[in-house]
Amino acid sequence: MPNAWKLLIIDDCATDRKIYRRFLLKDPHHYYQILEADSAEVGLGLYQNMPCDLILLDFCLPDMSGIEFLDKLRQKTFGSSVPVIMLTGRGDEEIAVQAMKKGVQDYLVKQHLKADILQLAVRNVIKQLYLQTQLQKNQERQRLIATMLLRIRQSLDLEEILYTAVREVQQLLKCDRVIVCQSSPETDSEQTDQNHSLLCYWAGSDDCNLKPLELLANKANLVVPINLSNQLELSKPWGFLIAHQCTGKREWQSDELEILCEVSIQLAIAIQQAELLTQTQVALEKEKQLNAFKSQIITTISHEYRTPLASILAAASTLKQYGEHLEELKKQKFLHIIEQKARHMSKLIDDMLVMNQFELNKTKFKTIPLDLEQFFSTLIIEQQLLVSDRHEFIFQSTGNHKGFWGDQGLLRLIFSNLMSNAIKYSPKGGNIEFYLIGKESEVIFFIQDQGIGIPIEDQTNLFQPFCRASNVDTLPGTGLGLAITKACVELHGGSITLDSQPDQGTKVTVCLPKQHIQKSSH
Repeated sequence: MPNAWKLLIIDDCATDRKIYRRFLLKDPHHYYQILEADSAEVGLGLYQNMPCDLILLDFCLPDMSGIEFLDKLRQKTFGSSVPVIMLTGRGDEEIAVQAMKKGVQDYLVKQHLKADILQLAVRNVIKQLYLQTQLQKNQERQRLIATMLLRIRQSLDLEEILYTAVREVQQLLKCDRVIVCQSSPETDSEQTDQNHSLLCYWAGSDDCNLKPLELLANKANLVVPINLSNQLELSKPWGFLIAHQCTGKREWQSDELEILCEVSIQLAIAIQQAELLTQTQVALEKEKQLNAFKSQIITTISHEYRTPLASILAAASTLKQYGEHLEELKKQKFLHIIEQKARHMSKLIDDMLVMNQFELNKTKFKTIPLDLEQFFSTLIIEQQLLVSDRHEFIFQSTGNHKGFWGDQGLLRLIFSNLMSNAIKYSPKGGNIEFYLIGKESEVIFFIQDQGIGIPIEDQTNLFQPFCRASNVDTLPGTGLGLAITKACVELHGGSITLDSQPDQGTKVTVCLPKQHIQKSSH
């Protein structure tokens, strides 16, 4: 309750007013600030200038009766209820009933009035007034909270939810700033503030320069946790909701803490709904991508298989029907066609299987120490045996290659895809250069060809599955090679870049750390 209640005594008898004042100032339970008026008009003027909590009103006043005063008071206060205790010189039941109908809280007879009677009557009215005020305050608070929580729960977007929460709470508590921050699961005392908060939204004053960690440690703030419910656990910490006052000292009330706690509970529900929506959208998008991938696989297989199969069938049929009459050179030519097309189909199947493993996150990654110079030298020799004399391989190695750990199978995929692209898209032949550069903590290698190159507008999406340059014409291919290569490079923690101009060849550069520890995914 307030420290002091303001009372207005309206009575034309100065002696009576003095007695009431003396009685009230002796009250051991409350302290009163008392104003006095000797007429109804003076009393109305005082009340308009300095509204009070309670009026002690004499029924018989020189300028009007107490009942008339009550009517005037209601008019001037636009019908609002001001607690009134009526005082009269004689006990008149009819007057008492009339006064009570007008809203008077109590009716006291002067000749029977004693200190304890007046004190008790005033205390009862004040108690009733206080309870009524608290009830109205709580009802208004609940209305505001309900409205605020409705606004928070109306959105399923996490950013909008958090922004709405801090704005609404700051307006409700009327404090300098309200902050909601998400805590990192790896938070410790030595981490920087930037690492501490994954998300941080605030509303209020721009003059508060404290960071989230400082706000959490500030004992002058109201801080409540935001805990998300979990089927496997009772709750898990998500972050904090903080009310901060930096302009002057503020004594936080218990109901303000209750507001913050209630908001944090509803905020946790809204956050979980937003996260669930995001997870569902991600799952649907993943499913959509997988369906598109499967559809593309069918389209690619039907297209890429039909042509080599037709060539194989034609060559095999010719050998079967006319094999005895064909010259040895022509036989070898047909056999070469069958072998070449079969290799193409085999690689297509291999690429599909590998890409499917990447899509399902089931690719195995096992590193071993490798001598890269020897490793790539062997691969280049193998590749040279499969190509015609039109292509000449140039291999150069510089720097320090020691200490490299990598997955042998994935490195072979990287090399074979880049090298086969360099050969395939250099139909007229020419040099194919392979440079290996060893550095202190990484290795860099690039493959440079003199082929048809890639249009600038096609280069952005070339590392996406099934994407091919617009100038490949009839050259066979699935558009999976660079996508597989990029995935293999990223598993090693490296990067891949492409530099090309139409009719001027293509250079693909790969950078790999010498040692990379793959993070486990859950």
